[in-house]
Amino acid sequence: MSDAYTTSQSLRRHVSDEPILSMEERESINQGRWFSTLSPSLRHDILRCAYVKRYKDGDLICARGDNPQEWMGVCKGAVRVSSTSITGKEITYTYVEPGVWFGDISLFDGDVRTHDTYSHGATTLLCVARSDFFKILQLHTELYEALMRLQVRRIRSLFGLVEDLNTLPLRARLAKQLMHLARSYGVPCLSNCGEIRIGLQLAQEELAQLLGASRQRVNQELKTMEREGAIRVEAAGLVVCDKAALMHIVETSD
Repeated sequence: MSDAYTTSQSLRRHVSDEPILSMEERESINQGRWFSTLSPSLRHDILRCAYVKRYKDGDLICARGDNPQEWMGVCKGAVRVSSTSITGKEITYTYVEPGVWFGDISLFDGDVRTHDTYSHGATTLLCVARSDFFKILQLHTELYEALMRLQVRRIRSLFGLVEDLNTLPLRARLAKQLMHLARSYGVPCLSNCGEIRIGLQLAQEELAQLLGASRQRVNQELKTMEREGAIRVEAAGLVVCDKAALMHIVETSD
């Protein structure tokens, strides 16, 4: 019996009484920008040994300093990645959206988790245990290259964020962030198909944390953009009314 076959047979399988993904959640994973590029056999083995975890809004998923136990993909909701400064201020770095996998860095280097992660809204994760993660790597060397591409994409994104923080005014950074949120969480408005409602509901303080700015300054910029007709602020969240106007803000920033 080949080593590959033995490894494949040893992958963890679903247990009948475990929670399972809904059709919408499974679609979020299968259509993920990165996951959809993997070979059918690799996707099959990942899904075969994965298990489902569900979280309520604000639940702690992993804490900074935890030993890595799982590789995770977001199927529903969002995962807030944050840390707390020595002064006690919480800093949010990003929100991991449906279709995106995370947690592989600590698995690779064997070091502890570097940030706290919390569920934002009702959140569903598809998890692969550490032992199965390495069995899949042994069985599918393709995954090494795929994860390397994923890391390169993250590094490029990080460089872009650092550059924006040092070169763009808050108004332009906010416009870029709103366009990103509209792409990742956008839902067409039923009353006006040209408008996009941002499905990820963020308080102004949470949006300010993403931009490294105060809530007051972000509030001022949102009001200005609303007067200009680029966005609309509603109780249920933000609506992008004119994507071209947001792009114009970015392109004409000093």
